[in-house]
Amino acid sequence: MARAMRDELVAHAREEAPNECCGYMRAKAGVVEEVVRAENARNSPYGYELTFESLRAVNELDDEGWEVGIYHSHPRSPAEPSQTDINLVHYPHWTYVIVSLAGEEPSVRAWTIADGRVEEQDVVVEG
Repeated sequence: MARAMRDELVAHAREEAPNECCGYMRAKAGVVEEVVRAENARNSPYGYELTFESLRAVNELDDEGWEVGIYHSHPRSPAEPSQTDINLVHYPHWTYVIVSLAGEEPSVRAWTIADGRVEEQDVVVEG
């Protein structure tokens, strides 16, 4: 992922704090090509939900063959999936990125979540 895209994720998280932010990314061959901010329909510091319009756009990207990533922030907790995050996964072939603002420096980590199993993916920032 380009540093500018990582910085965009962090900026979005900071702007929405103390609430969680959310959005999505499209990628090819594991390289993120676009970050799209979305509205958090829950407008909450304790969870996120993509709007119907955003979810439809993400599904269209998936149908077109793009690799899809969903991101959200944890304003006060680590960049690790909560039990709620794990329970709410409906698309196990997507990547889930979490931006944490809990430490001195923001943390961006990526995960695959399928059937309750959580596996961390590498986040490579270039540039």
